[in-house]
Amino acid sequence: MIPHYFLYEEAAPKVEPSFLHIEPIPVRSGRHDWTIRTHSHPDHHQLLAISKGGGEIEIEGQTWELSPPALVIVPALTIHAIRFEPGTDGYVITVAPPFLQAALDGDPELVDGFAAPRRFLPQQIGEDIDLIGLFAALAHEFVWSAPGRRSAIKAYLQLLAVAVRRLRAQEQARPVALARDIETVMRFRELVEKHYRQHPPLDFYARRLGVTTARLNACCRLATGKSSLALINDRLITEAKRNLLYSDMTVNEIGAALGYEDPAYFNRFFARNAGLPPGRFRDSLIPEETRANGSVRRRA
Repeated sequence: MIPHYFLYEEAAPKVEPSFLHIEPIPVRSGRHDWTIRTHSHPDHHQLLAISKGGGEIEIEGQTWELSPPALVIVPALTIHAIRFEPGTDGYVITVAPPFLQAALDGDPELVDGFAAPRRFLPQQIGEDIDLIGLFAALAHEFVWSAPGRRSAIKAYLQLLAVAVRRLRAQEQARPVALARDIETVMRFRELVEKHYRQHPPLDFYARRLGVTTARLNACCRLATGKSSLALINDRLITEAKRNLLYSDMTVNEIGAALGYEDPAYFNRFFARNAGLPPGRFRDSLIPEETRANGSVRRRA
């Protein structure tokens, strides 16, 4: 039998069941070893905002990975379980549908956003919606016994519902928008291929593509899940690894060929992105390659 809770492992509500409850994720998940076992909330919706960490949620037979910033909507009666990474942070809102409807003035466009399980990830949320800021402001009002507290909570709940509605609209428009984004990213990659060794600023690429740096970054995140800078760094790391594996160049020579005048800076850049310094990377992989085909020579 699937257990039903108001709050996880609390059969009876300790706060107004017709109102709303919000708490940081570590408050409850931390003391349960970051695992929320299968359950449902028969009379309440939940909204989860993840600002740090991540994990995965099993919801109605599906498993969704969670990467911050992420928003998850769990409607009432939805069976779900969550496994957070230790140290995950964010907020959980538990809200009664009647209070939600009243707060949203019964606006069907806003209320419908909570009718089905939904997940919004970083590439969807972008930088235009301060999701965590809205949750934090609502949490502040929830614990603050100040005049107008209930009205303030309703106002922030309205703003969250509007954010969800706009995210849904972006989802509906994504097929056409994503095609344009992919084209922009393809042209960006072509420019990176020509210029990555010279390390031009992002504005250099954005101006040639006819977009702002913020728009370029958004296109890259939507199409690849990575920032524009991360894609440039990936190309540099790929070339560095290729030279380390298949050339006779020293580490300093490779760094210089990739536009790094300071060998120490190149070493730090490589270690930060590859997980170990270039010399150790070469030592760990080239002997195996040499055994495989006998064709690779290397120098320190």
